[in-house]
Amino acid sequence: IADADGIRIEAHDWAFYTEKVRAAEYDLDRAALRPWFEAERVLRDGVFFAAEQLYGVTITERHDLQGYHPDVRVFEVHNADGSELGLFLLDLYTRDSKRGGAWMNSIVTQSALRGTAPVVVNNLNVNKPAPGTPTLLTLDEVTTLFHEFGHALHGLFATVTYPHFAGTAVHRDFVEFPSQVNEMWILWPEILTNYARHIDTDEPLPTDVVERLHASEAFNQGFATSEYLAASWIDQAWHGLSVDEATADIDVAEFEATALADIGLDNPAVPTRYASTYFAHVFSGGYSAGYYSYIWSEVLDADTVEWFRDNGGLTRDNGDRFRQRLLGVGGSADPLAAYRDFRGRDAEIQPLLERRGLTG
Repeated sequence: IADADGIRIEAHDWAFYTEKVRAAEYDLDRAALRPWFEAERVLRDGVFFAAEQLYGVTITERHDLQGYHPDVRVFEVHNADGSELGLFLLDLYTRDSKRGGAWMNSIVTQSALRGTAPVVVNNLNVNKPAPGTPTLLTLDEVTTLFHEFGHALHGLFATVTYPHFAGTAVHRDFVEFPSQVNEMWILWPEILTNYARHIDTDEPLPTDVVERLHASEAFNQGFATSEYLAASWIDQAWHGLSVDEATADIDVAEFEATALADIGLDNPAVPTRYASTYFAHVFSGGYSAGYYSYIWSEVLDADTVEWFRDNGGLTRDNGDRFRQRLLGVGGSADPLAAYRDFRGRDAEIQPLLERRGLTG
């Protein structure tokens, strides 16, 4: 592969040139969008608003309840009939004592056996601005906020007897599915226009910017999908070894090359996302032989988004069906059986291929 000046582009150049092409084709400066994503408005008029419209819940801040840190906010969640559902805690800002990344925890899990209501927390690592200055989010941080709240809803909507099966206590290759589904509302027109308004002028995010965001969704997905699948296949290859094979001397580079050649992903321009020697998920962290689960969850997610679009989108009937038949059952039912109960059939891969622009 060579650029316009005849310079050969290697794998390590890909990210640099990708951004040059993205800027040329879509004329989109994602960093310049931050004034439209003020954190409080994204939270209340975006994340909470979508849940209120879809599920009929009400989310009210409890200033009289103290979190485990001064920055932690506590919200009380009620069902549409006014009954208490649980508590939601938001720990938005980064600090020295906090690990990086973003995640959801269940502090108290729902259980009919114990008579406990759920208490869940979302952790993010957004930089805290100076006092009196609004918190402006990047689009990636907006996505993370919607994503993690999808996990929170999974925990809040649990309706199981035993706490072992509540909320996100599901198979590893199913746990990211509800959170990815919740990302669909980020650019949903009636949600986007409600929260994405300029911090100074209150003008909505321009229509042409929204169109370019949609147009760029499939950009570079061939590379991203290939590098991810390569890592997933290497993960499977390691865990497919017998005891004797695993205890023998193994040339790691040769092992990886052979595994990738077996599946046709031995493309030097698109290396695997992780080499085995620094692939943390492959032998630890709960994803052993399960790194594939991210894209499998996205298969379910894309198929579910198609169902919502085909059935009227953001409606209470749709929300109640998704909540009762899938979110609420947690790990108390086989996940594929729960999915079939919700969707009416098994998931299909076509919606994901179309989302990633891989059907042509």
